[in-house]
Amino acid sequence: MIDFLKYRAVCAIATAIFLCAVVGVYIYKWQTTGQTFVYSVDFTGGVQVLFKFEKPVSANQVRDILEKKGWVGPVLREFGSNELLVRVKEFSNDSKGLSDRMVQALQEELPDNQITVLQNESVGPGIGATLRWNLFLAVLIALISLLIYIAVRTWSFAFAVGAVVALIHDPLAILGIFLLFNFEISINVIGALLAVLGYSINDTIVIFSRIRENMVKMRGSSMYDIVNVSINKTLRRTTLTSLATAITVTAMLILGGEALRDFSLALLVGIVFGTYSSIYVASPVMMLLHNEKN
Repeated sequence: MIDFLKYRAVCAIATAIFLCAVVGVYIYKWQTTGQTFVYSVDFTGGVQVLFKFEKPVSANQVRDILEKKGWVGPVLREFGSNELLVRVKEFSNDSKGLSDRMVQALQEELPDNQITVLQNESVGPGIGATLRWNLFLAVLIALISLLIYIAVRTWSFAFAVGAVVALIHDPLAILGIFLLFNFEISINVIGALLAVLGYSINDTIVIFSRIRENMVKMRGSSMYDIVNVSINKTLRRTTLTSLATAITVTAMLILGGEALRDFSLALLVGIVFGTYSSIYVASPVMMLLHNEKN
């Protein structure tokens, strides 16, 4: 039997350091740039175009061309040596027309490099702000709904708080990774975050249900032993589920292209942190409160 709880103090310290680092980076970015997360055009408004070049081209070269042609402050992201995602704050109801003008401007400066538009989308700034608020409400409602489910399912303060802390930990971990590495927050990422909430709480409830069963079967044993046995008994199910979903999501991340990249990354990060939190966040917090009660 694996003694998972042996490392709970180390994991608690590592989690605290990670969250402190996220908060520190958030404050630093806010004070130095006035911005924190990198939002997609869905939230900021503007036009986003994904270009494919026949020959390799640098992002700096494309940026210089676009600024020369009148687009101020374009934001570029490279995907390999042949694909570039360009975002400009200029809003147009005809995103295809704007992307065609950008292709023409680039083609004039790069006549020997065939350029293809793979994707283009346009969002007004007002719609982007409304969408950001609506998605915030969606996440909040999802959290409240899951908390109600936990309260009804466990009827225990210690178990409920342990599950709640783990539930809050997982989206913070995903957002923290995206903040630290300047990954873009899009609608797809919010969708992945909601999916991870359901995935994580399901894993936590499975472990907690086994703990409650073993509290009856192993009456007289310490909570330390009961939790360790319960985690080990559910380890096969947790490992197989996490591994199966991680393999699928990794395939999406590698082969899904730009449209699925951020979504897949958020899911993969969520699977890892969700599995971790079920064992090293939810259970230790529950134990701490349960011991205090007794």
